[in-house]
Amino acid sequence: MTNASGTNDRPSAGDTIPPKCSVIEVHVGELKQLFNAIDPSPFRDKDLDPKAEEFIVSWAKDLPRDATLALVVDLDREAGLPDEAAVLRDAIHEFFRHRAETYRQRLRELFRLGRTSLAIGLVALASATALGDSLANLMKGSRIGEILRESLTIGGWVSMWRPLEVFLYDWWPIRNEARLSDRLAAMPVRIRYTNAIAPDGWRVDWPAVSPRGERASSEAQPRTLNQAS
Repeated sequence: MTNASGTNDRPSAGDTIPPKCSVIEVHVGELKQLFNAIDPSPFRDKDLDPKAEEFIVSWAKDLPRDATLALVVDLDREAGLPDEAAVLRDAIHEFFRHRAETYRQRLRELFRLGRTSLAIGLVALASATALGDSLANLMKGSRIGEILRESLTIGGWVSMWRPLEVFLYDWWPIRNEARLSDRLAAMPVRIRYTNAIAPDGWRVDWPAVSPRGERASSEAQPRTLNQAS
């Protein structure tokens, strides 16, 4: 999977790429290389291959946050099913929609943890402060009483470390990931075909079945082991 910098006059299919759009380019031999091979889900629900996801996300992060994104897949074969570009777009959009929702769920859980940690921290701080003042009053004029009060006060503030970390630092990277996923889930997707070495390569590539479940003609299917024998 590499950066593809080919010309724009190649045969292509899919969404129209808007002008002044920041294009993410991916070069693969087959469309199925973009998807997780062990994922048994239907085409629309398949997960992207981890390397493909990392490549697309890391490229998008290098672009301005307000840039309009688009994805161009340079494919080393000729066009296959007429709707394969639409199937690819829907699968990629569904993946990043699910990714955005996953990050938002993670953010909700983080805030829930933060609220719980804040309540515990406040109780611990109040208890430590009250106990420290009580000990200091019991040992009025004693250096040990002052040391105990200061120690308990410090311990109480240390208990506030986790909620402060959540509400000051931990939440915004997760929110940024969710927003980036929203942008990726809305980007146009286009396939750009190269001169195919094997023109019939699409017959064993993803998707071999259209969204309507219509299989390619029987002669276009790869021979099975039984047929070969």
